[in-house]
Amino acid sequence: MKFRTEVKISPFKHPIALTEKIVALGSCFASELAEALASRNLRVFCNPLGPLYNPLSIASAIERAVQGKTFTAEEIATNREGDHFSFDASTHFTDPSCEELLTRLNATNNHLRDALHEADRIILTFGTAWVYRLAATNEVVANCHKEPATTFRRERLSVSEIVERWKALLQGPLADKQIILTLSPIRHLGDGLDGNAISKATLRLAIEELASACPNVTYFAAYELLLDDLRDYRFYADDLVHPSRQAVAYIWEKFVEMFFTTEDQRHLTRIERALAFCHHRPTNPQAVGYRQGIKQTLVELRALEEEAKIDFSAQIQALEALL
Repeated sequence: MKFRTEVKISPFKHPIALTEKIVALGSCFASELAEALASRNLRVFCNPLGPLYNPLSIASAIERAVQGKTFTAEEIATNREGDHFSFDASTHFTDPSCEELLTRLNATNNHLRDALHEADRIILTFGTAWVYRLAATNEVVANCHKEPATTFRRERLSVSEIVERWKALLQGPLADKQIILTLSPIRHLGDGLDGNAISKATLRLAIEELASACPNVTYFAAYELLLDDLRDYRFYADDLVHPSRQAVAYIWEKFVEMFFTTEDQRHLTRIERALAFCHHRPTNPQAVGYRQGIKQTLVELRALEEEAKIDFSAQIQALEALL
């Protein structure tokens, strides 16, 4: 008997090389994938301006970076406490000094510009089609910064709005990059279950049109893996919104299956084991067995540096210091 509908994953024709430089932008789920990659020592640059949930804010961040457009004082707002912030960045970018804030924002923007230029692969995760526009300017904000509701006008993007904006990017400055588009499986219950469903459907249709129109774009079915394959509240965290650790691990396994060669999948398994030992904290660091483990792990890390071309110098130095 069958008790679930499993999402079939096929190997991608342009696999991710372990030596690639990757940029991940978008919702919290982009950060989940980036963390999984970074924890295995792959080179990934993720959400420098904080999570970006709607497609237009992600597009704006990329456009600003690739065009070299700086943040200016005219774009900076002030909250009730007198602190300065940008509607295009997360609450992490809040500062009593407008000049200091601009310095931080523009340094971050420069880092994103360089990362996009050097990237081999870009992972984009769309979270919601609902956006908040500034009532005064009609501009979409990335973060409301807890400003009064009267400051904004809430609306849902259309499929055509998303496709038109992103086609220009994907066929323009990002045309030479391999793009992985994902739809965040994280539910936005603040929109109501019906509003969340409409939002996700809008994003999924837009992604399908973009993947069909742009040969450098492929879709990774993270949304379907959680909603249709796992399909059970036991695969959600206590908030019933975010995927559980087990669900994230399952989606990561499918990601590896789709985007890495069989040989690199074996490398990743070896990397996970070696790094797990590096993170282990023994009760007795002088124990013969633990010290033998250090030596064996050093041999494995040096072998992986040679075979997979990944830098493990920090881990090797840390282990050598324990001998």
